[in-house]
Amino acid sequence: MVKVFIDPGHGGTDPGAVGNGLQEKNLTLQISTLIRDMLVNEYNNVSVLMSRTGDQTLSLTQRTDAANAWGAEFLLSVHINAGGGTGYEDFIYPGVGAPTTTYQNLIHEEIMKLVNFRDRGKKTANFHMLRESRMPALLTENGFIDNTEDAAKLKSASFIESIARGHTNGIVRSFNLTRKTSEIYHTVVAGDTVYSLSQRYGSTVQQIRDWNNLDSNYTIVVGQVLLVSGGPSSITNTTKAAQGSQKTTSIVDYLNSINRDASFENREKLAKQHGIKNYKGTAVQNTQLLNKLRK
Repeated sequence: MVKVFIDPGHGGTDPGAVGNGLQEKNLTLQISTLIRDMLVNEYNNVSVLMSRTGDQTLSLTQRTDAANAWGAEFLLSVHINAGGGTGYEDFIYPGVGAPTTTYQNLIHEEIMKLVNFRDRGKKTANFHMLRESRMPALLTENGFIDNTEDAAKLKSASFIESIARGHTNGIVRSFNLTRKTSEIYHTVVAGDTVYSLSQRYGSTVQQIRDWNNLDSNYTIVVGQVLLVSGGPSSITNTTKAAQGSQKTTSIVDYLNSINRDASFENREKLAKQHGIKNYKGTAVQNTQLLNKLRK
């Protein structure tokens, strides 16, 4: 079991760097929590302890003492920079060699693959988190909060997720972690009928729709992750609840009755999803599509 200690920088009465409507302590907690969840939910044989999981005030000594007492094999301290620069950089303690340098190289490489920041390079510094930890340690600086371009990126949830994913991928490579063979169970609702299906962990809502030929009449709600082996399975209840007007013979009127886009472009898309080839909007094709949507 690989023990990874993640330290979201600052917190509580210490907001860290502040700029452009952002506080460092909030961003570091968001990134760190995502890294923890990605590691624990997606990979085998990894345990994660965070120095804080909320807006707590902690001294630097409390943080390194916790990592040392736990016997962490790697310490990651996540920060956001300030001071007028731009981009990403990371630090290890001066004079240390492998495996710390190896971890820095791998994590730096993976972050730069995914994150659209200027690469400020791999550096060394006499920081407390690096000096007082008894295990290999890396401190990352993820953009400059006082730079308007960097800050605009840091306000994007998808960009924050990319930062976290880059860290995660680097840790995975550093410790040769293997992906879980788990599936994630979802709930699919159509009208008053509830379906159950499972897809491999990490699948997106759109992938679930594509794999099971689901249109937007179905609402997909992510459910509990269960550790079971095997690939994607299909919907277990194959009877779809009746929706919309059951009297109309017009595909346009039917789509309008269920608050769906009735444009030709959307009907063409729906026809393709339901196996109707070369849709031209003919009466026969419209009747076929209407019957398929009502099933």
